[in-house]
Amino acid sequence: MEEVTSCRIAIENCARTRTFSIAHLYKEEKAMDMHIHDCYELYYSISGGKQFLIDNRFYSIAPGDLFIINQYESHKLTQIDNSVHERIVLSIHPEYVKKLSTACTDLDYCFSARGDHFQHKISLNAGQQKRFRFFINKITSAKGYAQDILEQTAFMELMVMINLLSNSNAADNPADTLKYDHQAEDILLYINQNIGQSITVEQLSQHFYLSGSYICRIFKQATGTTINKYITARRISIAKAHLSMGASVGEAFEKSGFGDYSSFFKAFTKTVGMSPKKYAGLSVS
Repeated sequence: MEEVTSCRIAIENCARTRTFSIAHLYKEEKAMDMHIHDCYELYYSISGGKQFLIDNRFYSIAPGDLFIINQYESHKLTQIDNSVHERIVLSIHPEYVKKLSTACTDLDYCFSARGDHFQHKISLNAGQQKRFRFFINKITSAKGYAQDILEQTAFMELMVMINLLSNSNAADNPADTLKYDHQAEDILLYINQNIGQSITVEQLSQHFYLSGSYICRIFKQATGTTINKYITARRISIAKAHLSMGASVGEAFEKSGFGDYSSFFKAFTKTVGMSPKKYAGLSVS
């Protein structure tokens, strides 16, 4: 499998092949805003030096950190600077992982299990980092005869390793999120607790006894995105999850917190690339 040099291309390849794609990045692409996509993501940091916001949780990024993100979790790299940030990003089609799973071995577990102590981040030790890079190299160096089998076998071994690490990570690191700014964290918590209701900057201002301009400023500094963009991304993520679980479009709209159906339809279609009805049909099939 050939490595690509863009996350966007990796996501497109994943959707086209319905398997997985690997991006090895050395320089910063234009940073995506708060976003979600239909593929799973494994984000492995080689050089560290950035910060991740996943749903409502901040994570620092150090060399050797691995992040596990599913298709319903909105996320964004924050604290972007001009330094080189080397990383490997795997875009993985959910159905591919499920197809490779067996009755005894659920390779999808690390993406679907989200208990109280779940952590998106696993900090790999030197031996684990070496093993991770070994599997990546095995996949990307496969050529010629039996290339597909070699790629799939190495991918399965990689997923076994990650699932074992993920299963033990929650117990070992119950509180590993980055404490960035307590006011921004409080705002994030409030938004996520009230995501199904109307949320405006004016309401936030009244609740926290802070000016609207100050709230917008500290939120943007902490997350790298605006309050409205963050809320929209979270609501689309919620709608996608409900549609994938068999909810009707109307039910997904009501539970996502959008104020009116027109806004929901436009935001969902623009972000996901298809209408809610079409997405629901694909999820059911």
